[in-house]
Amino acid sequence: MRAVPPCHPMDRRPAVFLLTCLALMLAQLAVPATSARASEAIQGTVVATVTGTPSGPTILVPDRVNVRTGPGLTYPQVGVLIAGQTAPALGRSPGGDWIQIAYAGVPGNAAWVYAAFVVLQSFQPGGLPVIVPPPTPTPRVTATIDPTLAAQFNLGQATSTRLPTFTAAVPPPEPTPIPATAGNGGGFPPILAILGLLVVGLFGVVISFLRGG
Repeated sequence: MRAVPPCHPMDRRPAVFLLTCLALMLAQLAVPATSARASEAIQGTVVATVTGTPSGPTILVPDRVNVRTGPGLTYPQVGVLIAGQTAPALGRSPGGDWIQIAYAGVPGNAAWVYAAFVVLQSFQPGGLPVIVPPPTPTPRVTATIDPTLAAQFNLGQATSTRLPTFTAAVPPPEPTPIPATAGNGGGFPPILAILGLLVVGLFGVVISFLRGG
């Protein structure tokens, strides 16, 4: 800031001297006010730039949710959103069960999430526009075998392998107990042996008596 020269007290013209001093005082008061207004304008511009937020509906993810290429489980999964993440909401499916969001890195930079698993914020009065879902992905082609080639290598008929059968062993015959008999006709009767012993004993007694006599 340029210094303002003070009033020279030796000026011989009183009216000019007073007007000069008054002009200098007004100039000194006006410069700080102008600087303050300029500083406030700069600060307001900076605050507006920093605190500004994008407009439009967004989704908030309370918990983890899968991101798919279309509104349905038949569409492939291309990513996930974890709890606390947000994304701009672009539209909804015809039934309203799925929401299309801006998702970078996929074709068209748009993907779909299940509406019941997210919270829609900054909802517009007119609602989200209905977006026609992409075509359902074509199922994978199943490889088929040429019938002629299968007949040559017998690929069409499964060869069954017969499992070995188990035959239980025949249990050995149980021995039949033979009942005890009262006597055997072909053996020596015990009574005869007893009688023979008595005869021998009596004979011995007689001989002993005779010798003693």
